[in-house]
Amino acid sequence: MSSDSRGKTSDHFKEKSEFLDHVADASTAIEVEQVHVDPTLSRRVTRKLDRHLLPWLFGLWFFAFLERSNIGNAKIDGLTTDLHLDGNKFNIALACFYILYILIDVPSNIILKRVGAGHFLTFIMVCWGVVGTFMGLTKSYAGLVVCRLILGLCEGGLFGGMILYVSMFYPRHQMLLRLGLWYCAAPLSGAAGGLLAAGLSQIHYRGYNSWPWIFIIEGIVTTLYGAVAFFFLPHTPSQARFFTEEERTAAVQRLREDLHGADQKVAVDHERFSWKWFRMAILNINTMLDCWNFFLILIPIYSYSLFLPTIITGLGYKGVIAQLFTVPPNVLGFLSVIVCTFASDKYKVRGPFIIGGSLLAIGGYIMLIASSSPHVQYGGTFLVAAGVFQSSPTVCAWLTNNLAPHYVRATAGGLQVAIGNCAAFVATFTYLSADAPRYTQGHAINIGALGLIVITTCVTMAYNMWENKQRDLGKRDHRLNEEPEEELGYRHPRFRYTI
Repeated sequence: MSSDSRGKTSDHFKEKSEFLDHVADASTAIEVEQVHVDPTLSRRVTRKLDRHLLPWLFGLWFFAFLERSNIGNAKIDGLTTDLHLDGNKFNIALACFYILYILIDVPSNIILKRVGAGHFLTFIMVCWGVVGTFMGLTKSYAGLVVCRLILGLCEGGLFGGMILYVSMFYPRHQMLLRLGLWYCAAPLSGAAGGLLAAGLSQIHYRGYNSWPWIFIIEGIVTTLYGAVAFFFLPHTPSQARFFTEEERTAAVQRLREDLHGADQKVAVDHERFSWKWFRMAILNINTMLDCWNFFLILIPIYSYSLFLPTIITGLGYKGVIAQLFTVPPNVLGFLSVIVCTFASDKYKVRGPFIIGGSLLAIGGYIMLIASSSPHVQYGGTFLVAAGVFQSSPTVCAWLTNNLAPHYVRATAGGLQVAIGNCAAFVATFTYLSADAPRYTQGHAINIGALGLIVITTCVTMAYNMWENKQRDLGKRDHRLNEEPEEELGYRHPRFRYTI
């Protein structure tokens, strides 16, 4: 047989193979469309996902928050003295973290699925663990600023990426509890960070005394955790090795059923990026309102996390005692995240929990401002922790719940995290050393942000209820005749917004 003949035969079999693959994909689509997931099977899928994903995600967020906020503990143990951080240099070092953190959010969410979500999230964890370790070795203000910049670059894709990752595995009204189960690691890391700092600050070795060991030891542990998690997190449900074939099919199908026609793809693996999805993500009311809301929510969260040790020091407690006093409020914050996210998923509403948490936190800040009693002020920090921490995963899940398909969620989620984290530039300058020990201005700024959260949440709820009513009345059915159904996404007439 001639080489030309062999080439034509090869091309023929290649085309035939591609055609058969196309037919197989189409058949799969038909089969998945017709199958309804048995509730017992669905519960089994959920339990497996919980066992195989949540412990690793909890660890990722625990160490991320530990690395970004341990500088507050280091401040108590001599960081500002050793590095000569006079004036507002400490606040500037805090703010530097968020410059690259913000810029990387949207692009990292878009490439997450292409790279492989499981590998992407754990790889950046290893990177920030290494940077955090070297932060303990710095001997100058410039070195601290550079480390904080690079740390922000490495951590930038994590929060939005983890929210997007969970949305790739769980139906919309199972999402928030799962976000809460790993997000509660944030207040818990605050509690653990205080305990760890109390012990690690006692180390004095080869010219590195006290605070450097907080960064060094926590950075090493973070790096090791990320390296191990790299081998265990799957990229998508269809690639999860812990599923049986039946469970894998059910995991994919129940996600499609949950979106009520807003996503026509068989599995997230088949979706491709389009600039249409980008425009849909940016130009909608829910994205705008929830981005603004997240910005407001992060002002009290970041200022609280970064400055709780400073606030407690202002109440008259010092050194190890001040570190230990940061633990109980953070434990209450941990519990509030679990309780509120569970209840929010159970009742399938988001807005009321954000409003309730904001009002509770306002009460806490009023106690900090109005009373001169250290005991009353310390009690106020408990109300703040219980009120603000649960709002962050709630507003992020709220936006993700109200968008489809994957790349719309990816783009809007990244934008939400980017815009929200601009709050850090406000938060890092809310508690200035010149305002010690009462920090009245910082508390007042947080009260103002919480008041705006209540207003924004009410507006978002009102819009979503109105739009759902329009769809119930059939006033959005015309969209089915104006453009292909697979391109409607969250604009599909059968898609309903979460309140």
